[in-house]
Amino acid sequence: MSDITLPASQGLAHPTQSGCIELPHMGVIRVLGADAASFLQGQLTQDVALLGTGRAPLAAYCNAKGRMQASFIVVKRSPEEVLLICGRDSVAPMVKRLGLFVLRAKVKLSDATADYRMVGLTGSAVDALQAQAQPWSRLDEGDATVVFLYPGAGVSRACWIAPSGQTPPAGPEVPLAYWHWLSVRSGLAMVGQACFEAFVPQMLNYESVGGVSFKKGCYPGQEVVARSQFRGTIKRRAYLVHASSALTVGQEVFQVQEPEQACGLVAAAAPCPDGGGYDAIVSMQTSAAQADARLHAGDVLGPSLSLLPLPYPLLDDI
Repeated sequence: MSDITLPASQGLAHPTQSGCIELPHMGVIRVLGADAASFLQGQLTQDVALLGTGRAPLAAYCNAKGRMQASFIVVKRSPEEVLLICGRDSVAPMVKRLGLFVLRAKVKLSDATADYRMVGLTGSAVDALQAQAQPWSRLDEGDATVVFLYPGAGVSRACWIAPSGQTPPAGPEVPLAYWHWLSVRSGLAMVGQACFEAFVPQMLNYESVGGVSFKKGCYPGQEVVARSQFRGTIKRRAYLVHASSALTVGQEVFQVQEPEQACGLVAAAAPCPDGGGYDAIVSMQTSAAQADARLHAGDVLGPSLSLLPLPYPLLDDI
């Protein structure tokens, strides 16, 4: 998806905090070598071969059953060097996993987290670099790269990535908890070890936010992912919810009408900035996500969940 039009903000119930914050929970995998791009082309859901320098999109790595083991922001610095930005807990497992398939390819995979500094930018700190930037667009300034992300709660977001020792854009420091909340409110959950192999990409709306290419060749789980899309078998989607008390990743969600069977799973959660409860991304059966849904976390006696509008449109099944 090269051109993405975002709907108007649904309204911001919390004050905007503009500034910068270190992202210690993020890591970097460096893929280096003459076959770097072609190797990843056969491993990820994204079309790495055709990826230009002006974009740094979302991608997932799936097992043979189409279940996501990790998700990445793909920064293709050249055909011979690609950076995979992901949760730090995914770096070591994915270096090991991807390394199993290198075989004779001229590729070297490494944990490059210590070689890079990653800083989240919010609000006017983002707009000062490029106002109204499209999600997954990319701005290079010397050795530094800025990846513009989906906004959260109407607040602009971006990730600044540069070799360690470089100075990020100036701005007041914002709390890391605020960044996590904006990430949740963007409606986009990154897959890490806490929800390893819990979802196929469409269960987290990845096909609707530019994370899946249906025009490229094979990759692990490609047949399952394509079948779900083209045969109209998508029965679960990601939804935004709010609760008055704490929610955790991996927590099951239940519908009062069917108390014995979970209808969803929390994929990301964060406390609201004003202390007014938690917001979360829940991958849930579409049949349960109705306006009159009576949803609860943990069990039917757990915290009540209310649905919030997604900040982006869902693509229809093909």
